[in-house]
Amino acid sequence: MNAYITVCDELAIETARWAEAELCGTAKKKSRRDRGPLHGIPISLKDNIYTKDVRTTGGSKILQNFVPLHDAPVVRSLKKAGAVILGKTNMHEFAYGVTTENPHFGTTRNPWDRDRIAGGSSGGSAAALAAGLCFGSIGTDTGGSIRIPASLCGVVGMKPGFGRVNADDVIPLSPTLDFVGPLVRSVEDAALLLEPIFVKAKNERSVASVKALRGASLGIPREFFFDVLADEVRTASANSITLLEKRGARVKEISLPHAGETEEAGDVIAWAEATMYHQQAGWYPGHAAEYSADVFKRLEMGEKVSAVNYLKARASREKFKEQLLEAFASNDLDALVVPTTPIAAPLIGEDSISIHAQSYSTRALLLRLNRLANLAGIPAISVPCGLTKSGLPIGLQFISEWTDEPLLLGIACEFERACGFNSKPDLERPA
Repeated sequence: MNAYITVCDELAIETARWAEAELCGTAKKKSRRDRGPLHGIPISLKDNIYTKDVRTTGGSKILQNFVPLHDAPVVRSLKKAGAVILGKTNMHEFAYGVTTENPHFGTTRNPWDRDRIAGGSSGGSAAALAAGLCFGSIGTDTGGSIRIPASLCGVVGMKPGFGRVNADDVIPLSPTLDFVGPLVRSVEDAALLLEPIFVKAKNERSVASVKALRGASLGIPREFFFDVLADEVRTASANSITLLEKRGARVKEISLPHAGETEEAGDVIAWAEATMYHQQAGWYPGHAAEYSADVFKRLEMGEKVSAVNYLKARASREKFKEQLLEAFASNDLDALVVPTTPIAAPLIGEDSISIHAQSYSTRALLLRLNRLANLAGIPAISVPCGLTKSGLPIGLQFISEWTDEPLLLGIACEFERACGFNSKPDLERPA
């Protein structure tokens, strides 16, 4: 699958032995210690998250030998919870893409069909999960980079809300749009992996105690989200919504007329912020020859964004956030329910996709339904909801309001139980 860039063989075994000693009471202190549900559980980390004494490449040639001197806060929290770090997963270079076709470390392949992409930029994390190469992973999401690969690889991926997970010492793409969150095989596991890294408000309940929530009030936007979908994705989404209604959910159409503006606003903000970061880091344009062609092209685009256009994009973002808040309040909604991606996993190198005789950029399609949650800074989760006729996973996305992660997990948990998706890729077939 080419899911990992670095595997921490010796470190993982050493950590596992120490976890076992603590759990069995044979550690130095002689008393048994249970750090919680993650104690001794093998997980992976996307390779843009700082790890002490373990190289952190960002999927780039520029940082291929970079070894941080300290852990990112999210890693310190996971280690304190007893997690065993298996290694660093492959990713789109500098998280600046949605395919994980990486010319420096190789393309990550989808376990369901190795001729297809795993999605990105956290593609290695999703592929490793689907292939059984870890029990959970921490990824990053700037425009869908957790939820896109989760959808394409048939796993669960969650982007928390703004400020809910510390993103310090994570190589940024677009600092005002970047989020850190879990990829896992179930919603319950999402809650367990999120808990030790989650920043809770005072007196806020633990996300790890999430229970399936029936009877939620769900909104379906009239505009944008259902305009461009492959037929099998449309059918799977409709069937999933019907299933939720049968389980007691109250579903209603709502209006989000500014949703379409999130595409351009997201592009402009990400282009400008990414280029600024790479300039400040001293990599761009001085290391131009070391970037992959697609990433370098986007950095060039960032140079052309004027201050006026950047500020217009930020204003558009604020207008959409206000509209979204009003839609939730006026319709008494718990969450939106929409497809995660308009298509199932494309073939490696397939740069355009035809839907109803019209050609679309693959990158634009994969980003299309995800960027909204990043612009608004709100939590979103992708849960598998079925397979195409050719056996490729399809994802359904739930999006809630600010600080509603426990509610969102409860809704997703209820859907997961109702849907009963338990398909796994056939890893025995020839590559």
